[in-house]
Amino acid sequence: MFNFFKKKTEGNVVPPPMVKISDDEIVALKTSLAEKLEQLKTLLAQTESDKTAIAKHYESMGLIVAKFDKDQAIDYFEKSLSYQLTIGDGYKQLMSLYNQKRAEAAQNRDSDGIDKWMNKMDDMRQIAKQVIITG
Repeated sequence: MFNFFKKKTEGNVVPPPMVKISDDEIVALKTSLAEKLEQLKTLLAQTESDKTAIAKHYESMGLIVAKFDKDQAIDYFEKSLSYQLTIGDGYKQLMSLYNQKRAEAAQNRDSDGIDKWMNKMDDMRQIAKQVIITG
Protein backbone atom coordinates (compact mmCIF):
# COMPACT_ATOMS: atom_id res chain seq x y z
CA MET A 1 0.00 0.00 0.00
CA PHE A 2 2.56 2.63 1.08
CA ASN A 3 5.70 0.87 -0.18
CA PHE A 4 7.92 2.39 2.53
CA PHE A 5 10.41 -0.43 2.47
CA LYS A 6 10.52 -1.18 -1.23
CA LYS A 7 13.65 -0.22 -3.06
CA LYS A 8 13.00 2.36 -5.71
CA THR A 9 14.34 1.61 -9.15
CA GLU A 10 14.44 3.99 -12.03
CA GLY A 11 15.32 1.63 -14.83
CA ASN A 12 18.91 1.26 -15.87
CA VAL A 13 20.70 4.22 -14.31
CA VAL A 14 24.19 4.53 -15.72
CA PRO A 15 26.69 6.40 -13.54
CA PRO A 16 28.61 9.20 -15.22
CA PRO A 17 31.98 8.19 -16.65
CA MET A 18 35.02 8.70 -14.45
CA VAL A 19 37.20 11.57 -15.56
CA LYS A 20 40.90 10.84 -15.57
CA ILE A 21 43.03 13.61 -14.10
CA SER A 22 46.65 13.73 -15.08
CA ASP A 23 49.46 14.05 -12.56
CA ASP A 24 50.16 17.55 -13.92
CA GLU A 25 46.56 18.57 -13.27
CA ILE A 26 46.78 17.24 -9.72
CA VAL A 27 49.99 19.20 -9.12
CA ALA A 28 48.36 22.34 -10.55
CA LEU A 29 45.33 21.87 -8.30
CA LYS A 30 47.49 21.40 -5.22
CA THR A 31 49.53 24.47 -6.15
CA SER A 32 46.37 26.52 -6.59
CA LEU A 33 45.01 25.37 -3.24
CA ALA A 34 48.36 26.10 -1.56
CA GLU A 35 48.26 29.64 -3.00
CA LYS A 36 44.72 30.15 -1.69
CA LEU A 37 45.82 28.85 1.70
CA GLU A 38 48.73 31.34 1.78
CA GLN A 39 46.36 34.18 0.86
CA LEU A 40 44.08 33.19 3.74
CA LYS A 41 47.04 33.04 6.13
CA THR A 42 47.98 36.57 5.07
CA LEU A 43 44.42 37.76 5.64
CA LEU A 44 44.41 36.03 9.01
CA ALA A 45 47.58 37.85 10.05
CA GLN A 46 45.94 41.16 9.09
CA THR A 47 42.79 40.39 11.07
CA GLU A 48 43.80 41.01 14.65
CA SER A 49 40.68 41.56 16.70
CA ASP A 50 37.69 40.62 14.52
CA LYS A 51 36.82 37.21 15.91
CA THR A 52 34.19 36.57 13.24
CA ALA A 53 36.69 37.22 10.43
CA ILE A 54 39.34 35.08 12.13
CA ALA A 55 36.84 32.23 12.50
CA LYS A 56 35.88 32.48 8.82
CA HIS A 57 39.52 32.47 7.72
CA TYR A 58 40.27 29.37 9.79
CA GLU A 59 37.14 27.70 8.45
CA SER A 60 38.16 28.49 4.86
CA MET A 61 41.65 27.16 5.52
CA GLY A 62 40.16 23.97 6.93
CA LEU A 63 37.93 23.50 3.89
CA ILE A 64 40.95 23.81 1.60
CA VAL A 65 43.24 21.57 3.64
CA ALA A 66 40.58 18.88 4.24
CA LYS A 67 41.15 17.54 0.75
CA PHE A 68 44.74 16.63 1.56
CA ASP A 69 45.42 16.63 5.31
CA LYS A 70 42.57 15.63 7.61
CA ASP A 71 44.48 16.23 10.84
CA GLN A 72 45.47 19.77 9.85
CA ALA A 73 41.91 20.44 8.70
CA ILE A 74 40.61 19.33 12.10
CA ASP A 75 43.02 21.78 13.77
CA TYR A 76 41.81 24.66 11.57
CA PHE A 77 38.13 23.84 12.12
CA GLU A 78 38.62 23.59 15.87
CA LYS A 79 40.43 26.96 15.90
CA SER A 80 37.56 28.45 13.90
CA LEU A 81 35.03 27.22 16.45
CA SER A 82 37.15 28.57 19.30
CA TYR A 83 36.63 32.08 17.87
CA GLN A 84 32.99 31.74 16.86
CA LEU A 85 30.49 28.92 17.22
CA THR A 86 28.73 28.27 13.91
CA ILE A 87 27.11 25.32 12.20
CA GLY A 88 28.12 26.09 8.63
CA ASP A 89 30.21 24.17 6.12
CA GLY A 90 33.19 23.94 8.46
CA TYR A 91 31.02 22.46 11.21
CA LYS A 92 29.63 19.85 8.82
CA GLN A 93 33.07 18.96 7.48
CA LEU A 94 34.51 18.72 11.00
CA MET A 95 31.69 16.41 12.10
CA SER A 96 32.39 14.26 9.04
CA LEU A 97 36.13 14.16 9.83
CA TYR A 98 35.41 13.19 13.43
CA ASN A 99 33.16 10.40 12.19
CA GLN A 100 35.89 9.18 9.80
CA LYS A 101 38.40 9.18 12.67
CA ARG A 102 35.93 7.27 14.84
CA ALA A 103 35.44 4.70 12.08
CA GLU A 104 39.22 4.29 11.72
CA ALA A 105 39.54 3.78 15.47
CA ALA A 106 36.75 1.19 15.38
CA GLN A 107 38.43 -0.61 12.49
CA ASN A 108 41.69 -0.66 14.45
CA ARG A 109 39.82 -1.82 17.58
CA ASP A 110 41.07 1.24 19.46
CA SER A 111 38.52 1.77 22.22
CA ASP A 112 40.29 4.88 23.54
CA GLY A 113 40.23 6.38 20.05
CA ILE A 114 36.55 5.54 19.66
CA ASP A 115 35.80 7.26 22.97
CA LYS A 116 37.88 10.30 22.00
CA TRP A 117 36.13 10.83 18.67
CA MET A 118 32.68 10.04 20.05
CA ASN A 119 33.22 12.65 22.77
CA LYS A 120 34.27 15.18 20.14
CA MET A 121 31.13 14.39 18.15
CA ASP A 122 29.06 14.87 21.31
CA ASP A 123 30.75 18.25 21.81
CA MET A 124 29.78 19.18 18.26
CA ARG A 125 26.16 18.30 18.96
CA GLN A 126 26.28 20.58 22.00
CA ILE A 127 27.63 23.38 19.80
CA ALA A 128 24.71 22.89 17.41
CA LYS A 129 22.27 23.11 20.32
CA GLN A 130 23.94 26.27 21.62
CA VAL A 131 23.91 27.96 18.24
CA ILE A 132 20.29 27.08 17.59
CA ILE A 133 19.16 28.23 21.04
CA THR A 134 21.11 31.51 21.00
CA GLY A 135 20.76 32.15 17.24
